[in-house]
Amino acid sequence: MKRILFLLTALSASTPLLAADGATLYKRCAACHLPTGAGVPGAYPALSNDFLTLAKKPAGRRYLALVVIKGVSGPITVGGKPFRGVMPAQMLNDADTAAVLNHVGTVVAKGGKGFKAFTEAEVKAARASGAALSAAQIGALHAASGGK
Repeated sequence: MKRILFLLTALSASTPLLAADGATLYKRCAACHLPTGAGVPGAYPALSNDFLTLAKKPAGRRYLALVVIKGVSGPITVGGKPFRGVMPAQMLNDADTAAVLNHVGTVVAKGGKGFKAFTEAEVKAARASGAALSAAQIGALHAASGGK
């Protein structure tokens, strides 16, 4: 019995925690933004140039994390086109939020090697700093954060 307990303890200690899978998490985003991130004109914005522009600045990175964490409501302008819809909060933990943002940045928006990955700590800081913000207040941050 002691051997079995020892083996189970050793196995659980040496088994790494599963990393968040951004591609799998993105499937819920793809329902509106489409698998390619192209969005739906007039309804859901594309996740490409605007995302990459925002991801280059600290305020933009905070905005992107808050959109996933808290949701967003318009009006916002993306790619010169107005959007007045609502995106609900995604109810993800910090690691999962970072993973889905990293998937969008590297795969969907095609940021490649130049894309700076989001970290769990960065998402945690964004969550804390935006705890009192509503989805409409987050929408108002879009242009001020560098969104176009």
